Amino acid sequence: MAATIGAAVREITLHDDEIAGLPVRWRQAGDEPILWLHRVPNASEMWAPFQARAGGIAVDLPGFGRSGKPASFDYTIAGYGRFLTAFLDHLGLERVRLGMHDWGAVGLAFAQTHPERVERILALDVVPFLPGYRWHRWARMWRRPVLGELTMGFTSPRTLRAATDLPPAMIAEVAEHFDHGTQRAILKLYRSASPEVLAGAGVGLRELDAPALVLWGDRDPYLPSRLAGELAQALPRGRAELVPEAGHWPWIDRPEVIDRVVGFLSE
Repeated sequence: MAATIGAAVREITLHDDEIAGLPVRWRQAGDEPILWLHRVPNASEMWAPFQARAGGIAVDLPGFGRSGKPASFDYTIAGYGRFLTAFLDHLGLERVRLGMHDWGAVGLAFAQTHPERVERILALDVVPFLPGYRWHRWARMWRRPVLGELTMGFTSPRTLRAATDLPPAMIAEVAEHFDHGTQRAILKLYRSASPEVLAGAGVGLRELDAPALVLWGDRDPYLPSRLAGELAQALPRGRAELVPEAGHWPWIDRPEVIDRVVGFLSE
């Protein structure tokens, strides 16, 4: 089914269907073959300013937003890679351009499995599938049994405001969907992703021959900006650009980032 939820430059519609036995929600604007992949714990809404300009499809990944959140789903990098293959096959999309933020990097698992299906890669402050990275403080807490559950249980709009520099509208969006299913998905995903697993998840990056732009806030408190250059070097046609005076959500600090992203993915 589809329902119109707004119009800026492009109209965005909501869609729901069952894919591989899982209820899935996505937002679509036009027919552009752009796949927007959100961070944890956001959902597809975060891409609305980009979709309004460039079009494309933003999906609620399993465990987030209004997609299914079953305990049985494989909340790992490989599990999300398989889901994206099924999702794009369901839509009949043979080739896509990837727009990824933070844990949206699971799109790189799909890309390494199906490099012929990826036309362009936009990596915006993504989780690095690289050797040598060690998780930030919050992630280290989530990865620890009991402590992770306690941290999730005490998360609220108030603690999100204290711990992040997110605007109120995005905090409200996150809080709306931050139920037990999403908390479980976050814990399982982080606990499945040791530094060794992250490094292994990027062993095929050098086989990706698509143009790649790596954009990074130079003040990202979670993923240090040096990772931008390291990821760009791992991609054969990658180039890195730092966004000055910007954090983990660089388009919030510097709205012109939206123009840069749209321009690259629309070339």
